[in-house]
Amino acid sequence: MITRPLALFLLTLTAACGESSRGDTALAVNTARAATAPGTAKADSSLTTQRRSAITEAVARVAPTVVTVQTEVVDRSTDPFDVFNGASERILPGLGSGFIVRADGVIATNAHVVAGANTISVAMRDGTTYPARLLGKDETNDIAVLKIDAKGLPVAPLGQSDDLIIGEWVIAIGNPYGFLLGNSEPSVTVGVISGTGRNLVARSQGSAMYVDMIQTDASINPGNSGGPLVNALGDIVGMNSSIFTPSGGSIGLGFAIPVNRVKHVTEDLLAHGTVRRPWIGLKPELPEGPSQRETLRNGVMVGAVVPGSPADRAGIRRGDVLVRSRSRTIHNAFDWEAELLDLRVGDQVPLVIKRGAREIPVKVTIADLPEVSAAKVAVLKELELVTLTPAIRVDRGIRSPKGALIYNLSDRVSDELGLAKGDVIVQINRLPIETANDAARALDAAAGRETIHMFFERGGRIYSTDFMIR
Repeated sequence: MITRPLALFLLTLTAACGESSRGDTALAVNTARAATAPGTAKADSSLTTQRRSAITEAVARVAPTVVTVQTEVVDRSTDPFDVFNGASERILPGLGSGFIVRADGVIATNAHVVAGANTISVAMRDGTTYPARLLGKDETNDIAVLKIDAKGLPVAPLGQSDDLIIGEWVIAIGNPYGFLLGNSEPSVTVGVISGTGRNLVARSQGSAMYVDMIQTDASINPGNSGGPLVNALGDIVGMNSSIFTPSGGSIGLGFAIPVNRVKHVTEDLLAHGTVRRPWIGLKPELPEGPSQRETLRNGVMVGAVVPGSPADRAGIRRGDVLVRSRSRTIHNAFDWEAELLDLRVGDQVPLVIKRGAREIPVKVTIADLPEVSAAKVAVLKELELVTLTPAIRVDRGIRSPKGALIYNLSDRVSDELGLAKGDVIVQINRLPIETANDAARALDAAAGRETIHMFFERGGRIYSTDFMIR
């Protein structure tokens, strides 16, 4: 893949040298003489000025703040034959980009860039490399915050993403393919803003929700993830995150997270290490229509309202249609998901719902997810459970009437037992589980004594897993 362009370059160079040896020597000498002629320095200065543009100035402003994020993931094989081959563990390198948001070494990047990383390091544009630690990540928004021990670093100029103009120039800066290109300087591609408010229905990076994205035709390739999208003023307007491609390379369909959301999530991660997820207790339902295009422009049909939720207290009912939130028109469920990502817990938000032929203004106060404020039960220091409540059941669409919701768990437990956040434990061995304390007692009682047969609900279906606690 690399050999062919390199070979072409060498052939071109050889041809050029051959042409000079066949009669272009005089031209080269004359050019050299012209370069030393009186007044040439002034002409060169004028030429350099002419070559400078808004794009070169924007790059000069932002490039010093762009870094390369390098990761190592330990891949432990489950194939028994790998043990005999001495290959039961492999180190998988990863690469992405990021930008400095605070002079004391705070860096923003994509969550998928550092997903599962055992070690993270950050390389500056001059090649200086620092070990980095993860301060926090939000997989839903695909944003992570790193910290290196450094001071006096150049800080990325963060702009605004709520006044973007379709067709305006933008620049993608990052380190595609990393050091394969020979140095640590970030590379630059240029394009325009092709669209705003783009919703990518298929999730392409883990659990990230790519809604209300900026679309650009500036080339974005592997390694660009987490780098900045910059306007012609030299302000960062987005974080490059994903591409749509049938080939694996850029085809001019790149997407960036709006910088306003990056700022909001980064602030939450720095303050709390996590992002407080906004919730009003409204469950959307895709309305039926004559065509998919029509259903995507009819607002958000309310399929259910969680009892006692902010939506319930505001008087929203099942069958209402949400058509506006603040100044945003809500065309479909994707617009509503995008709006939720930009709201914060405690905000009072004006909504407009349509009930029959009437439009009714209501006001809701954004709350935490119901499981956030519920009492937590820790099990073996690696599992955190919450008793299933009616509000959690309706909000998450859980079919089991009772159980223990997995609120948090360690990577080890997730990998080895196949459990995930949001699973609901409904039975352990022969004991039905009604509360988080039931699950904790059952696991403690079986630890070190017998094989545990656990049943859990995920996505409306019941699964099981067998394991022992030693």
